[in-house]
Formats: sequence, C-alpha cells, structure tokens
Amino acid sequence: MEYQGNLAGNSLQEEILVLGGGVAGCAASIALARKGRSVTLIERELTPRHKVCGEFLSGEALEDLHALGIDVASLGAVPIDNVRLAARRRAAEAPLPFPAASLTRKALDTALIATAIAAGVRVERGRSVQTLNRTASGAWQATLDDGATYQAATAFLATGKHDLRGHHRPSDPQRWVAFKMYFRLAPKQAAELARASELMLYPGGYGGIQPVEGGIANLCCVVQQKYLSRAGLRWENFLAKMQQDCPHLAMRLAGAQPLLAKPIAITHIPYGYIRRTSENGLYCIGDQAAVIPSFTGDGISIALHTARCAVAAFLAAEPAPLFQAKLRSALLSQMRLAELAADGLNNSLARAVLPFCLRVWPGVMRVTAKLTRVAQQATVAADAVTG
Repeated sequence: MEYQGNLAGNSLQEEILVLGGGVAGCAASIALARKGRSVTLIERELTPRHKVCGEFLSGEALEDLHALGIDVASLGAVPIDNVRLAARRRAAEAPLPFPAASLTRKALDTALIATAIAAGVRVERGRSVQTLNRTASGAWQATLDDGATYQAATAFLATGKHDLRGHHRPSDPQRWVAFKMYFRLAPKQAAELARASELMLYPGGYGGIQPVEGGIANLCCVVQQKYLSRAGLRWENFLAKMQQDCPHLAMRLAGAQPLLAKPIAITHIPYGYIRRTSENGLYCIGDQAAVIPSFTGDGISIALHTARCAVAAFLAAEPAPLFQAKLRSALLSQMRLAELAADGLNNSLARAVLPFCLRVWPGVMRVTAKLTRVAQQATVAADAVTG
C-alpha cells in the first residue's frame, strides 16, 4: 500500500497507529480500515511464526473470524468436538457445548496480515517499537528500534505478552513458564486424539494437546518456575516429569516425533490481569487488556472480542479510559471464575478426585466450558462498551 501521510520533522503523521500484528492488532486494523480509517500497523516480526498458544478457536472466535472474512476451514483448521480431562491414570470426556476448531497461529496470523493488507492497512513488518510516549501536543509517538518515529492522535496497543517501556503490566507472582512443541503422533494415538482437545494436570501446572492442520499435534503447557526448577530448568526433564505425573500424556506421546528443534517458550505470564484504565487516545486490546488462564482456551477469542469492542468504542468517539473501564467491568466476573477454576486444577486433591467426579457427572465439564467463555458471557455487558 502506498503511503499518503505527511512528514513533520522526522516523524510520520498517522491517523491511527496499531502496535502489534497478532490476532488483536490485525482484527482491529481490518475493522478500522473497512470503516474508511487510515491505519498503520507495526509488527516486529518480519513474517508470521509459531507462538506459544494453545491454538483453540472457540465458537465466539470462529464468528469473529468469519466476520473478518477469514475462512479457517480453507486454512486446514481441524474441527474440535470433544474435551477430555486427564489426571494421573484417569480421564473423562464430554462434548463441547459450542462449535470449535484448531489452527496454528502461524497459519492464522498469515491470513490475518494478508486480510489487513487487502483492506488497505499500511503494514510495517520487521520493525520493533521500543517506546510509546505522549508528545507535547498530546499525540502518541512510537519510537522504533531504528530511531524512526510515528505519531498519531490514536493508538491501539496490541503487543500481546510483550510489554512496552512505560506500559508494563503487573509482575507475575506465580512466575509461570509456558512451553509449546509440535509432535507427529503415532498413527494409533493420532486416531485416538482425533477431533478432541485434551487437558492434562500435573503438579505445578497443566497442559493441553490437540490436533492442528497437517496431521500434527500441538502440546502447549504451563508450569510454575519453582516446579520447573525441580526439573533442572530443562525441557527434556520437565517433559519426562509431566509424563510420569500424567500417564495419559505418556501414552499419547508414545512413539511421537518432535517437530521443532527446541520448544518455544515464554515466561512471566500475568494470568488474571485485567487493565483498569488507559490514557486518552490509547486503546489496549488482546493480552494488553486481559490475560485469561490458558486452560479455558479463550485467549484468541478475547483478542478478537477486545479488538471488536475497542474499534466500536473508537468509532463512537468513546474515550479510551472509559472504554477500558467498561471492558474491565464486562470481563471481570468471568475472568475471576476462570482464575478460581485454574487454581482448583492446580490443587493436588482436585487432581486426584476430579477425573472420578467427571465420570459420574460429565455435565460439569460442559457447564465449566460455558461459564469460562468470557466473550460469550460478557456479551450483554459488552453492548455498553461497544455502544
């Protein structure tokens, strides 16, 4: 897209800046551009890559992606019909109460970036934003790693789990570490996993495995650093310990071939964080707005949901601080419920008795899945946010 902006000193003057080209940033950019707004999106990665993400697409996420023109089926997304919970040697299964799918973030991000460009968004890739500050005139100024600066009256902060200087989220008291590895499962195990998402419990954390496009499986797991330290802070030791603590995972990975030279990892994830407010002209979306525990599978849905709400608020001339406060109110109860559920999953007694209880009452799993769908539960409250 040819740039039509004006220069003022060494800064490029923009109408809207979107910082971060992940799910939330792309979704906001596409929606804004389709409303006739001039949008510049700055993404630090030169090309989409694999990220630490469970890659679960809930019904709400599928609806939002469809509205953006993303056909996940054409990208090879795998339908997910069932959820299984495994702890120790027991496992329970229940059908999901909503349609769902699984797609790698690399494939999804590639499609979203392409859609943004087609919508007229000016995309700057391979450029890292170092700081975001207010100028004397009140504009937002983004300074890049090469010294270039961009200014705009309005900015959308969508940098995911990466914080910008001056815009830090609270520290993570649990010191979570997340890993992701792709496997090619043995034929029998791939057939048994089929169209299911499996959640596995072990001391200090939990993990999930599910099929993605191309006949492979995504294992994504989180653990508190103190438990990882007991495994020598090494992936190989931690993977072995997970399988020891959860024989179901050991069965699933029997004969599996790892497809990455080393796992993708990220640390210090502030689960349960919800931004209280923001400065005028700065709309915070995705993980910069709220970070839900990974087991819910609602991360991508929240990214899309917060982007949609922020765009609606901006177009309605709703100030960013008011939007952020309303969004927090809309999400708070379900985020807290998800946190309580995550704490329960990490309880040793729960790991021992929960699979047995679920065999007796599998409906609990369906109810829990419904209650932790943040975007779905917040729809009524979000109407006030989106105007």
